[in-house]
Amino acid sequence: MADTNGAWTFGGGPLAWILRLLLVAAAALMVYSWFQPWWIGDIATIRGTDDLVLHPWGIDAVGPVRMASDPALYEMPGFFEPFVWTYFAVAMLALLVSLFLNVKFRLGPIRLPLATTLILIVGLSYLITVGLAYFIGDMRASGLDMSFIGRSEYTDPTSHRKVRMDSDLQDGYWYALYAGVALFSLGIIRFLFLREWRK
Repeated sequence: MADTNGAWTFGGGPLAWILRLLLVAAAALMVYSWFQPWWIGDIATIRGTDDLVLHPWGIDAVGPVRMASDPALYEMPGFFEPFVWTYFAVAMLALLVSLFLNVKFRLGPIRLPLATTLILIVGLSYLITVGLAYFIGDMRASGLDMSFIGRSEYTDPTSHRKVRMDSDLQDGYWYALYAGVALFSLGIIRFLFLREWRK
């Protein structure tokens, strides 16, 4: 059962404000990582780089790739992009609310702060998102007898020639990983040091 007495608090001591500032920084890193490429594939026969670019919401492919390959090989189901954008919006709202939320709910003998729980859930879910991105990318690459990371060759469906592709994780992927770790760690630190479950 939730305790909603004084549901919002805009004060707090120095530690509370330090944790809020750290939470804002971690949330900013999450936002930044969300809009950065997570993985890039460069196909040797196509002029330029960044022929395939993985974002959290799917893969962007340059024109020659779209014309020469089956979109089902790299596109996600139609529901996927709206789903992940909804997740991102809900996660940002949860982090914003958690800055000043002062609601607790009982889990057995412990009164858990809802704000801390939201931070932990967002951090853990973003770590899961990062892991799933790698897993799905690797699974699809393996299905084409290609390597998700590094250099590999595949048969071009139009020319039936072997084509080389170089691919690697980008900074955005690692920023996303760091953001997830930071958020989850801040949730644990807040739970341990603010000792809200005792109040």
